[in-house]
Amino acid sequence: MSVLAIDAGTTGVTALVVTEDGRIESRGYEEFAQHFPRPGWVEHNPEDIWQATLSACAAALGGAASTPACVGITNQRETAVLWDRRTLAAPRRAIVWQDRRTAAVCERMRAAGFEPRVSELTGLRFDPYFTASKLTWLAEKDPRAWDGVRSGVVAVGTVDSYLIARLTAGARHVTDPSNASRTLLYGLESGGWEPELCELFGVPQEALPEIVPSYGPIAETDPDAFLGLRLPISGVAGDQQAALFGQTCFRPGEVKCTYGTGSFILTNTGSEIVRSEAGLLSTVAWQTPSGELTYALEGSIFVTGAAVQWLRDGLGLIGTAPESEAVARTVPDSGGVVFVPALTGLGAPYWDPDARGLISGITRGTTRAHLVRATLEAIAYEVRDVVEATTGTTGEGEGGAVPVLKADGGASGNDLLMQLQADQLGTVVERPVVQETTALGAAFLAGLGSGVWGSADELRETWRLDRRFEPGRRDDHAYERWRAAVNLASTKG
Repeated sequence: MSVLAIDAGTTGVTALVVTEDGRIESRGYEEFAQHFPRPGWVEHNPEDIWQATLSACAAALGGAASTPACVGITNQRETAVLWDRRTLAAPRRAIVWQDRRTAAVCERMRAAGFEPRVSELTGLRFDPYFTASKLTWLAEKDPRAWDGVRSGVVAVGTVDSYLIARLTAGARHVTDPSNASRTLLYGLESGGWEPELCELFGVPQEALPEIVPSYGPIAETDPDAFLGLRLPISGVAGDQQAALFGQTCFRPGEVKCTYGTGSFILTNTGSEIVRSEAGLLSTVAWQTPSGELTYALEGSIFVTGAAVQWLRDGLGLIGTAPESEAVARTVPDSGGVVFVPALTGLGAPYWDPDARGLISGITRGTTRAHLVRATLEAIAYEVRDVVEATTGTTGEGEGGAVPVLKADGGASGNDLLMQLQADQLGTVVERPVVQETTALGAAFLAGLGSGVWGSADELRETWRLDRRFEPGRRDDHAYERWRAAVNLASTKG
């Protein structure tokens, strides 16, 4: 038996057919357009996401030996999507998680004193990153689209619920707790939509999807809508929680970092909601069919891999992202250059949406290799910031209390970055054979939900190590330069 996993990411959709022993049998990928109508604004056309999903799935299924037993979905989180319940057409483009247009909405609510109560209920903070402020903005700035929401004609959701609506030809309007807990509308302790929060943000609760467990009998694809296939949709989770599941971090204390457009560090906290005073987020990792919730502590870094893309596309310093490793290896260090890639503000643990990128320490001797190396170092420093906020360490002595960091995502294939990361954390970094663990997690959830796998232990047996990076000497002076540069880049510094 096999499972079809749909990974609807920020820049494209990946579809994988995953076999019972955890191998990737076939894959498909399709990019979709990014829209930047104003500085700081990021939008997607929902129809583009759907068409990319169909194309990627058709490619993956075309390379598979047999029809998969079920479908799992994982997705870019926090993105706000509206669609007509009957026609499934979107009245406007989706507002993407990276979008910063709602900073004023968040500041207005913070100034009114709402943040402590909202944080208590949700484990989150006021930031344009999350879905609810995007919906408030839509209600205020796009009354034509929002009138449809108020009348019940238009549904509100995140990308997972939009895709399930399309896959089922509109039969199901659902989401899971891992996605719901990223909206600022979900109560961590109540396990449902909070009427108090819906009222605060001006979102009709009846427009929101039903919350269902992360795996089990969730929905069924409509063959007329989805490539002629009638398959159970039996797993769904937001991309970072799916990666935690795909890395088989099932025990409290286990940690993973996904190196993608941004980087996201999640620590499994089991049945306990761990509150952070250091800028980290409390979130739902997944929910079992019996209703049991597993929670996580998350550090969200907005720009890591995107900084390497900027070196390629914005500055033309490298031809391809993988080239960054070879270029960076031509110098022993960054030559004192520090790059703070706050290209869309700073996420955890600083949370400064108005921060802007900064490059310091440039001399006549600075070359492109120094800047490329400084970019890789910045990623390692950003992750160290979050891990130390998670563990409560300060960078002194032997580093964080994390025994192993499991790494995945595109940039985890960069051996130099992984070694820099191990050095900076003072801890082992493990990279699995399958680095597409976000899609793998969606497959695992769906397979558990439909009986392809019988237990978490069976899933652990499929995890295979590609390479283990042992920590070497750590350059704390370089890290101190990084912290000083962050203060300069930050409006709060």
